[in-house]
Amino acid sequence: MALAPGTRLGPYKVTALLGAGGMGEVYKARDTKLDRDVALKILPDAFALDGDRIARFRREAQVLASLNHPNIAAIYGFEDNGSTHALVLELVEGPTLADRIATGPIPFDEALPIARQIAEALESAHEQGIIHRDLKPANIKLRDDGTVKVLDFGLAKAMEPASGLSPAPPEAETITTPAQMTATGVILGTAAYMSPEQAKGRPADKRSDIWAFGCVLYEILTGRHAFAGDDVADTLASVLKGQPDWTALPLPMPSSIHRLLRRCLEKDRKRRLSDMADARLDIDDVLNGSQAGFDTSQSAAGTVAPQHHVERLWAAVAIAMGVGLIATITAWRPWRQAPATPSQRLSVELGTNGTLLPTDGEPLAISPDGGMLAFVTGGSGEGQLQLRRFADLQALGLVAGNRSGANGPFFSPDGQWIGFFSSLDRRLKKISIAGGSAVPICDCFSSPSRGASWGDDGYIVFSPDPQRGPLFRVSSAGGTPERISTLGEREVAHRWPQVLPGAKTVLFTSVEVSSGLDGAKIVAQSLPSGPSRVVLRDAYYGRYLRSGHLVYAQEGSIFAVPFNLERLEITGQAIPIVQGVRTFTRSAASWFDVSETGTLVYVPGQQTANEAPMAWLDRKGVSTPLQSMPPSDWGWPQFAPTGDRLAFSKSDNGFTHVWIYEWASGSMTRLTAEPSDDTTAIWSPDGHSVVFSSSRGDKESLNLYWKSADASGDAGRLTKSGNTQRAGSWHPSGKYVAFYELASSGRQSAIMILPMEKNGPSWKAGTPTPFLGQDRILALNPTFSPDGRWLAYESNETGETEVFVRPFPGPGGRYQVSMSGGSMPVWSRTRNELVFQTGRRLMVASYKTEGNSFHVDPPHPWSNTMIGPRPGRRFFDLHPDGDRLVVNALDTLSTTVPTDKVVLVTNLFDELRRVAVSSRKN
Repeated sequence: MALAPGTRLGPYKVTALLGAGGMGEVYKARDTKLDRDVALKILPDAFALDGDRIARFRREAQVLASLNHPNIAAIYGFEDNGSTHALVLELVEGPTLADRIATGPIPFDEALPIARQIAEALESAHEQGIIHRDLKPANIKLRDDGTVKVLDFGLAKAMEPASGLSPAPPEAETITTPAQMTATGVILGTAAYMSPEQAKGRPADKRSDIWAFGCVLYEILTGRHAFAGDDVADTLASVLKGQPDWTALPLPMPSSIHRLLRRCLEKDRKRRLSDMADARLDIDDVLNGSQAGFDTSQSAAGTVAPQHHVERLWAAVAIAMGVGLIATITAWRPWRQAPATPSQRLSVELGTNGTLLPTDGEPLAISPDGGMLAFVTGGSGEGQLQLRRFADLQALGLVAGNRSGANGPFFSPDGQWIGFFSSLDRRLKKISIAGGSAVPICDCFSSPSRGASWGDDGYIVFSPDPQRGPLFRVSSAGGTPERISTLGEREVAHRWPQVLPGAKTVLFTSVEVSSGLDGAKIVAQSLPSGPSRVVLRDAYYGRYLRSGHLVYAQEGSIFAVPFNLERLEITGQAIPIVQGVRTFTRSAASWFDVSETGTLVYVPGQQTANEAPMAWLDRKGVSTPLQSMPPSDWGWPQFAPTGDRLAFSKSDNGFTHVWIYEWASGSMTRLTAEPSDDTTAIWSPDGHSVVFSSSRGDKESLNLYWKSADASGDAGRLTKSGNTQRAGSWHPSGKYVAFYELASSGRQSAIMILPMEKNGPSWKAGTPTPFLGQDRILALNPTFSPDGRWLAYESNETGETEVFVRPFPGPGGRYQVSMSGGSMPVWSRTRNELVFQTGRRLMVASYKTEGNSFHVDPPHPWSNTMIGPRPGRRFFDLHPDGDRLVVNALDTLSTTVPTDKVVLVTNLFDELRRVAVSSRKN
């Protein structure tokens, strides 16, 4: 079924037809959610009408989506639209290998790097039990930067019908084997690259891919098929009985490559090469210069070199002699370096029953010597710090108790300590790798943080706020943090610091706008508070390596570029080293780390945007999307007193604005439009005005403003402070607004009461007075009860963040509502209930009042439905009817890739030295 440009499949808008074949039609499309180009593979009609095959394909696609390798084109998803079913694939620009071969054989020195990348892709897939089954030059793309991408991995198996009935014969070169005629075990493939067992209709295994690899390598070197015929029958006969023309191979050629080809193309698969790793190692030996032997005749094939090869033969002899002489001299040199060791990719289980903490921060860190991995498991707000020694089978829990609230682990330079942030008591802490008690280092206002780095000088540089702000520094022995960076004109945050060797410079990511990666750049600054310079633009999460490279994240991939540590500048061309790494657009985080010894650890995944839908959630856990409300990067919802409108904050075009949504009609109105961050809007009791927090007066802080809810008139300023203030709740009388203010030191936040007075159509504010606050205590998110007699809030005043209630205006004691952590309290307006968040679960606590006493029952879950984890923002509100919530309906931090495994890449430094020139001075 042809799709016209402009056709939409879910969020994907078709822009052009790229090609068609037996596997379906392929279109270029635009992902309107993530604003990127993708490829849509539309499944054939005969396939789409078979429900069993669709279900089977969907299961297979989930397995294939786990493939994350720089040489494998990624599968992003599966889209259904009526009878149209499509795979959403990574769009790989550039010609196919078939297009390149059509111009003639590929020179040997160019062919081998291509073959190596194909081999590495197959090796990685085979390690996960996935077989390609249809490898051919048309399924291999060559990007302009030299990267090879293998397409359509495993789709042949996914295309097989579960019923065993054969599909209709395809129109293109991809065919069914003779098994099609018997209607058993249908296998898809292309005749010229089919292994003998596939041609006989027998099951394929990884050795079938190895055969196809041999066919592809032969074709790269010769420009012709290894097995050819006038039609499909002739080609299959050649596969079963014939031999390649070995005399067509170029001369000279290393004997190991000739031997590799013969082993790949053994018709008896028991004699065939059994593992792609062996093929990759043979190629690596030649690329690294350790294989000096050359074939200069065709004697291995039982033939004599033709006359026209005589001149090439003599040239080969001369080359071989020269290579041998150079190798001898090189081996003799006393200053000779050890040969580079090829890097290896290993999938490693974390060794724990938990999964990585669902956060857009840093859940893992590798030790300087590369022998240990610190990571955090559990739900949001319940992080458990674990340590896995790679020599052991299991991980060790380091912090005692069921909940530690740990996040953002990082190692000390000697690898004996692990620093981390605790969301329970909002402190930066450290703990010995041997275990024991965690040692507090300093208070930290918010959690999770946005990175920390332990320098050689014993100081820790960290970013304490998940949303905005500069960097701070504190002694690892403890003390008061000092601010060390200053935000530029358009900057809103400095994040993900790395103290460079010598502790004289810190590398960090600068975020210019609240939407995350637009305008992100990597900056180097002299310590403690010296000048700074931009190192790299349109990049984030930079890490300096002792190999003399800078690695960084960009669009879900890790890149490496030569970097001069003395001059703090890029000195070469960037190259991609890993694709498909979990990254986050709002926080600019990327889940990878590199040890001092050159071991890279990362979590496979994709770049995750912040868009999420709004939905109704009832007490039974039934979720219903709000109409005309597309997914967006939203937060802090609050219903108007009448329940017909919803105020919320939404990030768009680099800033956050306040919007009003009328859910009955589905209409939205933007309330604020200044080039600033406007957030946490709260309604006046009559529903005619809102108070909100805004950075329009000072980009490093938020103060309170008010505006008419119908968007008329200008916003009026209510407070002026160099501290950050967030609106919390408007008293039912209209006479007070409760908000919290964060002290500039970050050591405490106080709940403040702002007197309010109606002045005609406007509001006038008095002088704020403290309601609750003391040194080292964080009190946040205050909200008045419907009768105005009580104030609920969250605080760490007992050592962990819990929800409390106090009488307003006082005096009186506090009443604890949550029992296992709690935040973001919201009162019901129709029932004696408080709703709050614990981790990713919404909880309800019933209460009753007697005079000045407040009695609360043990809390219980609102439903079994989890909400998306977004630390630092509220993503729910209770409708005035008390029976339904508006919630974040999507966990945007989850992916199809399991989070109980990581990938290790060993010998990264050798790999980088091989493919890029280091600028490091020896």
